[in-house]
Amino acid sequence: MFDAEKVKNEIVEWIRQWFEENGKGCKAVIGVSGGKDSSVVAALCAEALGRDRVLGVMMPKGEQFDIDVSHALIDHLGIEGIVLNVGEACDAVEREITAQFGEPSAQTKTNLPPRIRMAMLYAMSQSVNGRVANTCNLSEDWVGYNTKYGDSAGDFSPLCRLTVQEVKAVGRALGLPSMFVDKVPIDGLQSKTDEDNLGFTYAVLDRYIREGICEDEETKKLIDHKHEANLFKLKPMPAFEYTPEE
Repeated sequence: MFDAEKVKNEIVEWIRQWFEENGKGCKAVIGVSGGKDSSVVAALCAEALGRDRVLGVMMPKGEQFDIDVSHALIDHLGIEGIVLNVGEACDAVEREITAQFGEPSAQTKTNLPPRIRMAMLYAMSQSVNGRVANTCNLSEDWVGYNTKYGDSAGDFSPLCRLTVQEVKAVGRALGLPSMFVDKVPIDGLQSKTDEDNLGFTYAVLDRYIREGICEDEETKKLIDHKHEANLFKLKPMPAFEYTPEE
């Protein structure tokens, strides 16, 4: 039922219209990991805006074993690419926290690099008159597999209403090689894959999202729990509504 070519063309047109209204002549600035999401977003932006208006930013934390895939994507699309290493920045923040409060928690260490990456991305974007692309997809957002004010941030989001399987289909419609579309999802910060961390595959999750079918009851409970526990990430920041007295 999913018409990847049609959806691809609609996203391309949507990106063009969005930039016309919110950043005429600006560049699309994308954090490129070599994975399917950033690869598809970069390819969509290149088709929508032209290669000269797309900047791919690679942000390893120290040494990244698979950064060659990111370089290959930059070369394949013919877009400008730069490397901003976040290793020293992450280490500096961890040292400051440790000096004041002791060693940061494991969750703090996990979420710090994505947040510093996003700060780097916005600094770069402002320097080149750009707009930051969000690269999250519906599947990740559904179970909260993102970092608030980290990879969940951005100025425009081409893929956040598409599941992983749909993103892959759009990638193939764009003519992206399999090495980018089918690369095992990993954040480049640890050895575990995304699916290892989640406890289920994206194929199972996507079927549950689109069809409401999950054959394993324990997996269904786990997905539901993650979805409910992370809904706050998808909502606007709550604000106290103050009404001045007359």
